[in-house]
Amino acid sequence: MATLLIVHHTPSPNCQALFEAVVSGATTEEIVGVRVVRRAALSATASDVLGADGYLLGTPANLGYMSGALKHFFDQVYYPCLDETRGRPFGYYVHGGNDVTGTVRGIESITTGLGWRRTAEPVTVTGEPGKADIEACWELGATVAAGLMT
Repeated sequence: MATLLIVHHTPSPNCQALFEAVVSGATTEEIVGVRVVRRAALSATASDVLGADGYLLGTPANLGYMSGALKHFFDQVYYPCLDETRGRPFGYYVHGGNDVTGTVRGIESITTGLGWRRTAEPVTVTGEPGKADIEACWELGATVAAGLMT
């Protein structure tokens, strides 16, 4: 059975709504043979990353960059996972008050360095998430999870 690891930092109701939509999409009944593991960014480990077949990342945009929690996650797992996880699929979502550009750039830079393969367009949301944003996160979760079905 394939494993999808969702690593998230969810400090606000807006981030929580996006996270719940991603999880709902990844665990819909049409997705079979994929185990979904959820880890807060501050508790996710290199072992979690090495044990997964694909990844979904979620973060707020804080001061023009990803949250410190997600950055800490990357700092902890980068070198232990560098050679072993190349080519693995991933997707991500970002929520910001008004700008997510720096966050997107940071995530793209780090995941490119890791050699991960983005398999879905990122979902970026500014302000309060609307119905279309929630649906996009559901689709993100479903798309990345479906890509792991064997």
